Amino acid sequence: MWKLYLLISALSSQLLFSQKLKDSLKENSIEAVMMTGLSKKNFVKDNPLPIKKISTDMIEKTHASNIIDVLVQNTPGLVSVKTGPNVSKPFIRGLGYNRVLTLYDGHRQEGQQWGDEHGIEIDSYNIANAEVIKGPSSLMYGSDAIAGIISFYPYSSIPTNTESTKVISEYQTNHNLIGTGFIWNMNKNNWVISTASSLRLAKNYRNSIDKRVYNTGFNEKNFSLLVGYQKANNYTHLNLTYYDNSQGIPDGSRALGSRKFTRQIYEDEEDVIEERPTVSDKELNSYSLPALHQKIQHLRMYTNNHYETSLGDIYANIGYQRNNRIEYSHPTQPSQAGMFVRLNTLNYSLRFNPINKGNFEFSVGTNGMLQNNKNKDATDFPIPNYNLTDVGLFIYTKWSKDNWNISGGIRYDYRKLHWDDLYISEDPQTGFDRQVSANTPEADLQFENYQKKFNGFSASLGASYKLSPEVYIKANVGRAYRSPNITELASNGLDPGAHIVYLGNKNFKPEFSFQEDLSLIANYSNFSGELNVFNNNMDNFIFLTVLLDKDGKPITDNQGNRTYQYQQAKAWLYGFEAYLSLHPQALKGWSFSNSIATVYGVNRKPEFKNKATQGEYLPLMAPLKWLGKLEKSFALAKKSWKNISPMLEAEFNAAQNRYLGLNHTETYTPSYFLLNAGFSTQWQLKTSKRLIFNFQVNNILDKAYQSHLSRLKYFEQTETSSKYQGIYNMGRNFTLKLIFNY
Repeated sequence: MWKLYLLISALSSQLLFSQKLKDSLKENSIEAVMMTGLSKKNFVKDNPLPIKKISTDMIEKTHASNIIDVLVQNTPGLVSVKTGPNVSKPFIRGLGYNRVLTLYDGHRQEGQQWGDEHGIEIDSYNIANAEVIKGPSSLMYGSDAIAGIISFYPYSSIPTNTESTKVISEYQTNHNLIGTGFIWNMNKNNWVISTASSLRLAKNYRNSIDKRVYNTGFNEKNFSLLVGYQKANNYTHLNLTYYDNSQGIPDGSRALGSRKFTRQIYEDEEDVIEERPTVSDKELNSYSLPALHQKIQHLRMYTNNHYETSLGDIYANIGYQRNNRIEYSHPTQPSQAGMFVRLNTLNYSLRFNPINKGNFEFSVGTNGMLQNNKNKDATDFPIPNYNLTDVGLFIYTKWSKDNWNISGGIRYDYRKLHWDDLYISEDPQTGFDRQVSANTPEADLQFENYQKKFNGFSASLGASYKLSPEVYIKANVGRAYRSPNITELASNGLDPGAHIVYLGNKNFKPEFSFQEDLSLIANYSNFSGELNVFNNNMDNFIFLTVLLDKDGKPITDNQGNRTYQYQQAKAWLYGFEAYLSLHPQALKGWSFSNSIATVYGVNRKPEFKNKATQGEYLPLMAPLKWLGKLEKSFALAKKSWKNISPMLEAEFNAAQNRYLGLNHTETYTPSYFLLNAGFSTQWQLKTSKRLIFNFQVNNILDKAYQSHLSRLKYFEQTETSSKYQGIYNMGRNFTLKLIFNY
């Protein structure tokens, strides 16, 4: 099968056609128009919350293994919790999981995002641009946007009566990633058609300490189709996307002494970790995934509609999503799923923007979702079969005059969650647990019948003021709401892919945050910059800690999976992000950009006061990070060869000594420095044909390091005297990307 992918990638590399879709957004421009928002047209400079727009050019020039890491490299204050190269969970200012809402083409992404190793089910090659809103955004989308919003926008918009094609080919040497994507758009006689497909597969990644890291490869396929009718500013779009990913997830087991990776071949008590066989070099250096892996399938069907009337603008979106997550964790019966959950979601959004009245803009609307989760043929049941109803109502207004823009609004959210009793019993034929009826002999109650309603108000008030044509100041105060997610409330068992036994608490209350933001933005011909500071006080903050046994060691099962308990307390998060780009007119083509960001998190539970790492510091707080990039663009006096832009990039991550050491939940992480370099160049083949060639080397020095937010740092199944613990991040990686536009 991998030979087929190689052939497709090679053929794609020879297709010298495609026209680059023009990027309507300028990098770091305060004049760029926001696409995520409540008003009809909202500029970045006018919105009181910090917003980062990631353009097509920025996405194409950033070399990473997944789209979240692409955004992380371009957005101060955005980081990711990683489980290998292809699984990255976004965190904004210290908050992640169900606190960061991900949107795809305006629709909320619902794919069991509570899981530590549950990534984003999106085609990386079909993203034209993205937006990151940092700060409480519950006013727009309700619960789950308490930390901010990440919006992805696929390729679809081209001028009337035109056609475009885009082909992407990519190769990365570290894990031998092969990727190819195809996008075709047509806009003719008011009809719009767009289709995209892609393939990505990779072997196990490697570094200088662990060599090849067993079971970190993946095999990902995507397909999407859009059919729409649009006339003037009115449109109706029908969309379908399908994501299919077979994903390896390591468990970190190794042979004593050699520290070579081993694999599980027995179940339960028969599985002695120290006696597992080592993984062969052939298995480590293969595109084939082991029997123990995940299978994720995400189907999305939706419609987006906008119509102008004499009274105002109407926006109506409705969508259906089906997410299948299958985790194979039984070596003696590889086809038997350890976990198999199916999540069905119906999401909707209706918004009305009346005709502007003088200096005022208004927006009223509702959005929400209906959800049903089912456990299918599996042996582990970490969450129940549940039904969820979510609805929110909001009103928003903006007043603009001269140099002032003042905006604010209020929202009310209601959520109802219900599940019935779920019984399990051992299957006498397989020895594994299975779902059974209540009257089955020796049945155990895994989840007891439960119903609860959550509700809360969100509000926001902010302003932006133009101090001069080049300088803006922005401020915002917001109260945001989030209801506990399903695993925080109900979890009671092993998530095989995460290698964690989760324990929830049905008595949890909703989280509320009260956050202040202050921003200063400057955009001059010779330099541009931005400074954002924030202060966030949270009530009922939910977090995880490891449970200990009577000897003070983490509780684990026979396979080394730890047990974590959710807890709730008051919390305080604060920090800043700064960006400075020098692009002097006297040095044409040169630019030097710098960004720095940090966040601090404090648990305000009285018993943890002044306890530092033994409870006072919140978990999953990224250390201070600095990123610097020096670039020079050379315009070439050639007929076809237009330009070449070499660049040098440096990244420094400070040591993290403010970690949650209580119960061995986290450990200290030393600082590290990474160096990257590369270049980008373009050829104009014909009037409408362009070839882009991007080359980069990441981690030039092959630095052995562990990110504080890498889950693999803690994947060490046996006690060892080795100075190395856990799994290290990716080593040196040569990356090549070819993009053809017609």
